[in-house]
Amino acid sequence: MTGDSAPPLIAVLDYGIGNLRSAQKALERVGADARLTADVGLIGDADGVVLPGVGHFGTCMTQLRATGLEQPALAAIESGRPFLGICVGMQMLFDASEEAPGVQGLGVMPGTVRLLPDGMVRPQMQWNRLDVRRPDCPLLAGLTGGAWMYFVHSYAPDTDDGFVAATCDYPTPITAVTERGQVWATQFHPEKSGDAGKRLAQNFLAAVTADRCHR
Repeated sequence: MTGDSAPPLIAVLDYGIGNLRSAQKALERVGADARLTADVGLIGDADGVVLPGVGHFGTCMTQLRATGLEQPALAAIESGRPFLGICVGMQMLFDASEEAPGVQGLGVMPGTVRLLPDGMVRPQMQWNRLDVRRPDCPLLAGLTGGAWMYFVHSYAPDTDDGFVAATCDYPTPITAVTERGQVWATQFHPEKSGDAGKRLAQNFLAAVTADRCHR
């Protein structure tokens, strides 16, 4: 762990998929020592961990395992440190996805990621407004008035309502934010969501800072 006077160290898992650096840069802009890394030791020392993801669920899970980062990710979650999944990184936290039958997810949150229903435009590629279901969710502090976030996805988690912190209307409710202890995840891209996304990044940093102070 970093010293109390230093900015919190946040490990952004680098498993070779897409533009992972944008998540790192977003956290740097709000004052974190955010590092895009595949270094298991650094991940173990980090105050918080972020799992971004873009593209195909099966490809992302395969790459996470091929780079040896599945177990460090699970260990970070087991330790109770703040953890954030973004877009496909959110979907990877679930048991499975219809996008890649037979490929296991991380199983941190219960449920299956399902294709958006027929009749909806796929992908959802637009700004959409959050309907906050858990006003006390630390990740959503200051965002309970219906913040607009940027979504790009064709699949979304189907999970128990107890884990859903926010939804969006498309036109039926779609899971947008999940929460389980200090594991949070967003279906949208905070780094592409302007001031509201910046506030969410600040909230995650605040949660990491508070957790570090109590360890």
